[in-house]
Amino acid sequence: MNPSPLADIHGVTRIETTPRDNALARLADRTHAVYPHDEVYGQFCTVQDYIDCPPQDVYRYLSDTRSLQEWTYSLRDLRETGRPGLYLAQDRIGEDTDIYIRTVANPEAMTVDYHCAWDQGEELWMIYLMRVVPAMQVLGRPGSVVLWTNCRHPYYDSNPHPELAPAQRPVWVGDVWHLFFAGHRLELDNLKAILEHRHANHEPIAAFEPLVAVEAEA
Repeated sequence: MNPSPLADIHGVTRIETTPRDNALARLADRTHAVYPHDEVYGQFCTVQDYIDCPPQDVYRYLSDTRSLQEWTYSLRDLRETGRPGLYLAQDRIGEDTDIYIRTVANPEAMTVDYHCAWDQGEELWMIYLMRVVPAMQVLGRPGSVVLWTNCRHPYYDSNPHPELAPAQRPVWVGDVWHLFFAGHRLELDNLKAILEHRHANHEPIAAFEPLVAVEAEA
C-alpha cells in the first residue's frame, strides 16, 4: 500500500496512521466528567433545541427581523433605518444602547444569520448564526431542530468605537461573554415557547405590526 499523502501532516489522525486502540485511547483522554467553562465556551458558544413547530414556519419566523422583538430578552423598539435591509433597535441590556441589525437568510438551507453591532451600523461584527433543521431528518419526529452559534470576535474583548458609546453605559457586550451560553439558552427557551404555543393553538406563527421607518445615523 502506498503511504498516505496525509501521513506527514501534523495533527491528522486517520486509521491508516493511527491504530484503532491508540485512537480510542486518545478519545478516552479527551472525555471528562467535568469541563472548565472557558474550555467549552471560550471561543464559540452554541445552543440547540427541538421545537414542536414545522421547520418552514420556524424559518419564516426567524428570517423576519421583527421576530427579534418577541423572542430575544432585550431587543426592543425595532425600526427601519432608511438603508436597505438595515434595522435599528434598542438593546436594553446596555440601557440606551443602539444595536444595528441586518438579517441574512437562505431559504434553501434554512439558515438565518443576524449581523449586528452596538453603536454603529457600518461594521456588523456581532454575528448570530442560526440554522433550522427538519426534525424528521435528524430525530425521526415532526418539528424542527434549531442550531445557534456565536463566535468570539476580537471586538468582544475591546470596543472598537469607544467614542460612540453612551457615556453612562454600565457594560460592554463582551464583558458578559461568560454568560452568553446561559443568556442564549434563555432566549432559545423563549423561541421554543412562543412557536410551540402558536403552533399548538393554530395561531399565526408570525403576525407582526408594521415598522416605523426613521432616518438613522450609522
